[in-house]
Amino acid sequence: MNEELDFSAPTPAKPAAPLPPRSTVQPTVRSPIYDPKLALAFFKSAGVLEQKQGGKPIFIENEKYGGLFGKPARMYLLLEGDIGLVVGGKFLGGVKPGQVFGELSVIAGLTRSATALAKTDCRLISMDEKQFHTALQKTPEFALMLMSIMVDRLRQNMAKLGASASGGGAVEREAVLDKKMLAELPKALGDQLPGSFSQGKVIMSAGAVGAFLYVVTKGRVAISIGDQVVERIGAGGIFGEMALVDRAARAASAIAEADCELLSVGRADFLELVRSKPQFGASLLKSIAERMHYVAQQVAKLQG
Repeated sequence: MNEELDFSAPTPAKPAAPLPPRSTVQPTVRSPIYDPKLALAFFKSAGVLEQKQGGKPIFIENEKYGGLFGKPARMYLLLEGDIGLVVGGKFLGGVKPGQVFGELSVIAGLTRSATALAKTDCRLISMDEKQFHTALQKTPEFALMLMSIMVDRLRQNMAKLGASASGGGAVEREAVLDKKMLAELPKALGDQLPGSFSQGKVIMSAGAVGAFLYVVTKGRVAISIGDQVVERIGAGGIFGEMALVDRAARAASAIAEADCELLSVGRADFLELVRSKPQFGASLLKSIAERMHYVAQQVAKLQG
């Protein structure tokens, strides 16, 4: 899977190229949401300057990270040079100066789904997960920008998936917030008490205006696109955040699969949480990245 994002100045839209079989790599997407100055400030705050020789790979398709002796994944901001993205021996796009790539392996621990090859000598700033969290504390606005771009990509794929009558089974989502963060959240929201939703209750509907995101403190919620349940979310999980990030209509519906207790977070509180609690922003980015991964896989199956 490759949902690596290409961030740069806006250009005229081009027809989307078909996805290659068994891959979720998409051609370069240019987003007007992206602010290259903010990206540079973010990477300079905690990153490391690197030089890459032309003809050498920066990372390799299917490369995994972690483990006791494994090297950590790194994400990159290209300063100078030209980088190509290759999947299965086929060139599928490029990275130009000012663009960020490789971020999803750092944010969500995803295996590399493309090879990033330095086509010319390159200068980059790189950071691993620890440096990423340090940078978020200094420049939390980057998390909001990154969420906006990821949600834009996610909505595109959810629309494709929703237009199809078939798809994969529902995913059981792991908790986004750990027990400590979950316990601290009501106080951060002004000592808010969770709201109760009985089994079968509709919590939100696709197409509706979204005023809140929801944090599950008890029970389980089913998320549907069209008539298909695509996710089940339990305690510590979050849903409904897309509408708060981009202030667009709901892309999915949510129903209480069991009696639930939910914390509702409005946009102002959401923005404050991202700015004041970098771990909250990082956790939400991971959740969105994992959802991107799943939905993009389903779209690739339909188009493959």
